Amino acid sequence: QVQLVESGGGLVQAGGSLRLSCAASGRTFSRDSMGWFRQAPGKEREFVASIRWDGGSPYYADSVKGRFTISRDNAKNTVYLQMNSLKPEDTAVYYCAAQRIAPMKYYYWGQGTQVTVSS
Repeated sequence: QVQLVESGGGLVQAGGSLRLSCAASGRTFSRDSMGWFRQAPGKEREFVASIRWDGGSPYYADSVKGRFTISRDNAKNTVYLQMNSLKPEDTAVYYCAAQRIAPMKYYYWGQGTQVTVSS
């Protein structure tokens, strides 16, 4: 059974940092793109960042560009999201996704981790 498990969320003050991790199990994703999405209360889920299977071509939403960094460790079957200079508007549930099947569409999803940024 394939599982994506996010961790690292929490409560942080504006301007602070968090590092999210997403550990995959059940199969390897070393040949698949992986990504992060988020969903704020009352809003639709939105794209945050993605990374190619080899760690290349990181791609970011304009709202997080320059503040967030996506990376991966294929040996650990894990993808990361380093979030710096956090803002209250970054508050959301953050979801990991794996195996892109179409632009912004992924086959596997994690259960999400809450990130709350206080002002």
